[in-house]
Amino acid sequence: MAQRMRAVQYTSVQGGLEKNLRYTEDALAPQHDEQMQRGDHVMVEVISASINPLDWKMPETPVLGKALTYSFTSSASIPGMDYCGRIKSTGSTIDSLAIGEMVYGRLTRPTSSGTLAQYVNIDPGTCIPLPQGVNPDHAATLGIAGETAYRSIVPNVQSGDRVFINGGSSGTGTYGIQIAKLLGCHVTVSCSTAGMELCKELGADQAFDYTKTDVIAELIESGKSGEPFDLVVDDVGVPADLYNESHLYLKPEGKFISIGSKNDIRSLAARTLPTFMGGGRRKSEQVHVLLGSHRDDLVQLGRWMADGKIKAVIDSTYPLADAAEAYGKLKGGHVHGKIVIRVGAKQ
Repeated sequence: MAQRMRAVQYTSVQGGLEKNLRYTEDALAPQHDEQMQRGDHVMVEVISASINPLDWKMPETPVLGKALTYSFTSSASIPGMDYCGRIKSTGSTIDSLAIGEMVYGRLTRPTSSGTLAQYVNIDPGTCIPLPQGVNPDHAATLGIAGETAYRSIVPNVQSGDRVFINGGSSGTGTYGIQIAKLLGCHVTVSCSTAGMELCKELGADQAFDYTKTDVIAELIESGKSGEPFDLVVDDVGVPADLYNESHLYLKPEGKFISIGSKNDIRSLAARTLPTFMGGGRRKSEQVHVLLGSHRDDLVQLGRWMADGKIKAVIDSTYPLADAAEAYGKLKGGHVHGKIVIRVGAKQ
């Protein structure tokens, strides 16, 4: 007889994912029988999960979203990509993880069987043993946001560099500030009035309140005053001309990293075309955390958290039954840090 589990599910995204999520205790659980699993499978009993914009952006994308995240084997799909939990079962080829061991990480791609469920199958490449003393709620925030911040900053800076993070109080931004400061950088951010104190507490040297000032004008002024930036990380995608004007505040050899940038034709052209065809004048890259498995990044983030060098910023915590409300809040913006969903017990 098939095992059942707690989960939130959806069968449509019409009107928005958050309007279609339903809590159930009768969802079909992943198959426990090893004969029905690959030898390298890892099943995790989820304790905590954090939610990300990608959770709704992918399924709400016409055609592509349905192909990637809607279930073809059952009548409903489960959202979520980040998690922390305990190993429930493993395949015959897994010898590095033990049943009952606490782990954290993320899924490697959007799927119809996400982490907002009692049980989930995990790629062993992004399943990391939880360091002693790290809170499961905190570890659950490291997957998408932590790794995106890591890959945006770590390969692109050296001590003493000047970094600008657009959206400093976002989930990725809060990790970005801490990582950049940990590496010895001077950090400037943009944020709302409500996020100013948080960003400075995390280590930001300077913060522009986008509700009260023209962020691009402030950045250009920094460039004119002889303090251009070495790296820009755009976690938000607005203002629209942030990249187009970056030659006025970013060093010639500097880099512009796009995470939350809009992918309309104008924005894509600015970031990809040669300058003489209307493209920007600074090097631009997009960070796609789902392209490839970067286990070492997740391991390092966990070590830093265990050592107290970075911390999770948790905006709010919801029970699994209230996941729809949590997504509604995240979609509405003005979230500082991460939203965590409590899926199971910590014991």
